[in-house]
Amino acid sequence: MRVLGIESSCDETGAAVYDDKLGLLAHALHTQIPMHAEYGGVVPELASRDHIKRVVPLVRQVTAQAGMQLKDYDAIAYTAGPGLIGALLVGAMAARSLAYALNIPAIPVHHMEGHLLAPLLDDPKPSFPFVALLVSGGHTMLIKVSAPGDYELLGQSVDDAVGEAFDKTAKLLGLPYPGGPYLEKLAQGGDLKAYHFPRPMVDRPNLDFSFAGLKTAVLNAVHQAKDDGHYDDKVRSDIAACFTQAVCETLVKKCARALEQCGLNTLVAAGGVSANSAIRQGLSALMAKRGGQVFFARKEFCTDNGAMIAQAGMLRFKAGVRAGLKVDVFPRWPLDTLEAL
Repeated sequence: MRVLGIESSCDETGAAVYDDKLGLLAHALHTQIPMHAEYGGVVPELASRDHIKRVVPLVRQVTAQAGMQLKDYDAIAYTAGPGLIGALLVGAMAARSLAYALNIPAIPVHHMEGHLLAPLLDDPKPSFPFVALLVSGGHTMLIKVSAPGDYELLGQSVDDAVGEAFDKTAKLLGLPYPGGPYLEKLAQGGDLKAYHFPRPMVDRPNLDFSFAGLKTAVLNAVHQAKDDGHYDDKVRSDIAACFTQAVCETLVKKCARALEQCGLNTLVAAGGVSANSAIRQGLSALMAKRGGQVFFARKEFCTDNGAMIAQAGMLRFKAGVRAGLKVDVFPRWPLDTLEAL
């Protein structure tokens, strides 16, 4: 069986073809980053309009790459939420219209479930159960994953998501949008002892996160350096490195605590921020010390993409999930409300 996946939740339009026996056959992505960079962030109306332009050509592209025709699909999966409502509607209407025309099922997919299961796109695959760290521009969550669809939320950010903290810190340091990759590059070679930024909530017994205070500490450091007349590229590099170290240590300590509480020794890290090299090194060192395993999504599948939606859609399609006649999208959609497969 083959499923077409369509992703349009925010600022990337993705399409992919997934085979239940052969795996991923084709995928393509159009990013809107150059368009939104002019405004320093995502403009929802522009995002929706661009998805309208891109979704059909991308579907045609991946269908051709897979050596298929539209009539060869068994189902069409699409991101139903969470995300920007206008952007979600574009992908949902395209998927539902095509499924109706082909007389095949449409499968609504939770965007974060797509991220959560993205490491399964490659070998070796993690075995269930495991603890998952989801880190993106809008989410920071620790989740116990017992099986596909069986998710227990262990902790999450009470304010800024870690991706927001990266982007806001990058902006404070005068870096372009999106700030994460630029901040990672700037941090290389920085003095890790130049500043000691807080590791928020690491001493609390729960598994929640908070990054607003860390962001404020960076703001104060930038202002102090400017006031002292010592704000230069070296200082910016030091601040970036020390900020990244604080984030990494916070994530590592919380992941270690989650693994202990769940009695597990397998960790999955997914979402756009999981592409950061320092975070990957920190989590890999943690699991090596514990004698466990850590799994990451391929870097091109850390950010939004159609491949993760096609794969998650296939799992739900085979479990009997089908969209009703009403087209629903969900700007907010708690992950732990999904039904286990």
